[in-house]
Amino acid sequence: MKLSQVAIQLYTLRDFCKTTEDFAASMKKVSAIGYTAVQISGVGPIPEAELVAICKAEGLTICATHENGQKILDETESVIARLQALGTKLTAYPYPAGVDFNNPEHVSTLIRKLDAAGAKFRAAGLKLGYHNHANEFYRPDGGSTFLDRVYAETSPENIVSELDTFWVQRGGGDIVDWVRRMKGRIPFIHLKDYKVNPAGESSFCEIGAGTLPFKRIIAEAEAGGCEWFIVEQDTCPGDPFVSIKQSLDYIKDNLLG
Repeated sequence: MKLSQVAIQLYTLRDFCKTTEDFAASMKKVSAIGYTAVQISGVGPIPEAELVAICKAEGLTICATHENGQKILDETESVIARLQALGTKLTAYPYPAGVDFNNPEHVSTLIRKLDAAGAKFRAAGLKLGYHNHANEFYRPDGGSTFLDRVYAETSPENIVSELDTFWVQRGGGDIVDWVRRMKGRIPFIHLKDYKVNPAGESSFCEIGAGTLPFKRIIAEAEAGGCEWFIVEQDTCPGDPFVSIKQSLDYIKDNLLG
């Protein structure tokens, strides 16, 4: 993994990216910290041209986005147009909102619509990923998890993975094994550390401050063809800019190839 492949997921900085002015100030800070790429997510209603111009001015590559799940499935062409305007080829379906995993029709419909949307992205030269949380590891009948079914029942050419390391761990999965299983299907990954307190409660933390085996995770991801390693921290104990710097410093000192 090279430093140029490390990005920051802007959902981490969402409270500081609501207006054009705030976004510009935040990207200046992100660049000064040492990141060279960002994933657009959680930002305010800022025109794509302004997002591109601001990132370009700070030397930041827009490596990927997250988009509204309903729009990905039902207004696919509009999302494709947005990615093209941003000059990026990767996005991810962020969350299975409204899906009852105990309802076979809900599950089958979502998987079918994901594959159909992914085919449209592929035809446009783009890639649609699936971003997991913990609930995708639920086994409604004691059999396969929903996440297993997503990758088994969609074409690898249509749906790639955006594994989230924290949520795989929280869901009871083996993150190293999951990264290995996604070989050839993992162009991007969320690096998010996992901490447990004395009461056994888990929480988000900076990279290196938790328990996840990132050297093994990154080695498997690289072997699988991963292009972007995206740092994310859903909540921070204080200033998120301090947290994302701490994560990047750890990466520079311990994880770069």
